[in-house]
Amino acid sequence: MFGTSGKSAAVCCLSVVAAVTLTGTRVIASDFRFDRDTCAFANQTVFEYHEGHPSLRRGSSVRRDMYKRHCFVLCRTAVQFKKFARFESRGTPLDDTSLTARIRAVTHRQPWAEPLPKDQRIVFPGYKDLREMSKARRELVQLSIGHGWPSYFRISNVRMIFQQGAGYQEETHTHLNAALARGQLFAAFLTTFPRFTINHSVLVFKRKSFSPNPGVERYLVYDPNHPESPRELTWSPHTRSFSYQKDWDFVGGYVRLYQVYGKSLQ
Repeated sequence: MFGTSGKSAAVCCLSVVAAVTLTGTRVIASDFRFDRDTCAFANQTVFEYHEGHPSLRRGSSVRRDMYKRHCFVLCRTAVQFKKFARFESRGTPLDDTSLTARIRAVTHRQPWAEPLPKDQRIVFPGYKDLREMSKARRELVQLSIGHGWPSYFRISNVRMIFQQGAGYQEETHTHLNAALARGQLFAAFLTTFPRFTINHSVLVFKRKSFSPNPGVERYLVYDPNHPESPRELTWSPHTRSFSYQKDWDFVGGYVRLYQVYGKSLQ
C-alpha cells in the first residue's frame, strides 16, 4: 500500500508518539503475576527437541493424553482470566459441570475486550488463583478452555508471509511498549518462517527495568511450554529485531513477533 519512504515515515511517526507517551506519563506496571495468573501445566511439543533441534518422538514417549498444540489457547486463556475472572479461596470448589460452565463463560469472551469490573467478574470459589485451580483440576481445565487446532488456521497468520520487514517489527515493538505502559498484556506469535525453528505463542507481561546491554530492551514472558518460570524476549534497536531465549525447544536468537488477540481477526 505504501512505498518505502511512506513506511519509514509511518514508523518514525509511531516511534515519536511512543516516545512522547512513555516519557510524558507514568509507566503503569501490570499487576500480572507469573506464579498466580498462568496455568500450572505445560503445553507439550509435537516433536522431541535436543538443544532446540526437533526430531520425531520415540514410540515410548508418545502418549495419547499429551496436551499439545495449545500455546495460543493458553496465552489467550491467561488474558481472559486476568480480565474477566475472580477467585475466592474461602468458597467451596464447584462440581465438574458447574466449573466447566464457568470456565467456558470466561474463555468465550473476546480477549481484546475491556476488563470487567471486579463485582461483575465470573467467580471461581475454592481456589486462590488460576495456577492453583489449573493444578488441582488440570484435565477439566484443559478440556474446557478450547481446542488448539484452530490456531493453525488463524487469518492473521498470513502476516508472517507478507510482513517480514524490520519496519513492521519496529511498529510491533512500538505497540508492545505502548500496551505495557497502559498496564495491558501483549499476546505474541513468534516465528522464524520459512525456517520454522519456532512457531509459537507467548504472553509478554513486563518490561524489565535494567539491561546489561545499553539500548537493548528486555521483556518477561509467559511461555506455555515452560510453566515453571518466565522466559525472556529482547529487542535490539541496532538490528531492529527481536530475539528469544535459548532453551531445549528453541536454538535461541532471532525471531519475528506479531501481536495476536489485540483486536478482532488478529
